[in-house]
Amino acid sequence: MSEALVEVRNVSHRFGATEVLADVSLSIAPGSYTVLLGPSGSGKTTLLSILGGFLVPSKGKVFIRGEDCTALPPAKRPTTTVFQDYALFPHMSVGGNVGFGLRMRRVARDERDRLAREVLAIVGLPEAFGRRPHQLSGGQRQRVALARALAVEPAVLLLDEPLGALDLKLRRQMQDELKAIQQRVGTAFIHVTHDQEEAMALANHCVVLNRGRIEDEGPPERIYLRPTSRFSATFMGESTIMPTADAWLAIRPEHLRLSREPGTTRLGEARVTAVVFQGGFKRVTAEATDGQAFIAKVPAETNVAPGDKVAPSCRAEDMIHLER
Repeated sequence: MSEALVEVRNVSHRFGATEVLADVSLSIAPGSYTVLLGPSGSGKTTLLSILGGFLVPSKGKVFIRGEDCTALPPAKRPTTTVFQDYALFPHMSVGGNVGFGLRMRRVARDERDRLAREVLAIVGLPEAFGRRPHQLSGGQRQRVALARALAVEPAVLLLDEPLGALDLKLRRQMQDELKAIQQRVGTAFIHVTHDQEEAMALANHCVVLNRGRIEDEGPPERIYLRPTSRFSATFMGESTIMPTADAWLAIRPEHLRLSREPGTTRLGEARVTAVVFQGGFKRVTAEATDGQAFIAKVPAETNVAPGDKVAPSCRAEDMIHLER
């Protein structure tokens, strides 16, 4: 196993009396795409700000490439940050924006122009060198911001909800492009989002945060299929949650059947409360007389309507047992 590129050791942080991170420890591998995922107030943006040097933690240490960077300002550490609002200079050309960090490092004009053109080609905008930011679309401006961050060859690229300002179609397109760019350059990316689908599309290492603590961590496939906490089972995608004597039972919507089928265990009776067509499937919610809620994804052609009585069931191997 390769040595960690980034190590967060027992980091805590407070804003006044409010604790926003509580004893967080985390290792980031070289070349990984890590997504910090959680709801508003979970501490993910604070953690990213600490990694980028914009905040000094109240307690704990941050090491990058084995060096203690805890108190280093952003310009002194081997990281760059891409913000949601792009933060491009409107009076500069795209080439000038991309080469700005190199200019601050006193790289000669010809060399920084060459490197700016090179990195613009990597992000798919080789023709944009002489344009101004206002002449570009939102997705293109995002790629320019990414190119500017990559031009200085950081050890770690930090992305603060970089796709949040884009519409759904463009956001999904940019997810594909971000993943391809990261694999092409090999730089470790650490990306903050509250969007579970975005996390699953991008990450090979997902960190689920809740109330300043790490709830779950690992490959997104494992977190989705075998979450370790009730919170990660409900935040990383939807789940039907059922109490048992000493544990919680979680069932993903695609594993829940609306009738008893061979090889499944019946979970009771319920009445359908809503049916939502979502393209390739229908999302069905149902409720038992005791208030137990069920969520199922069924084929789009399934004949089901609000008010129908159903008998939810599931295969035993698809049931996820969670400690209370």
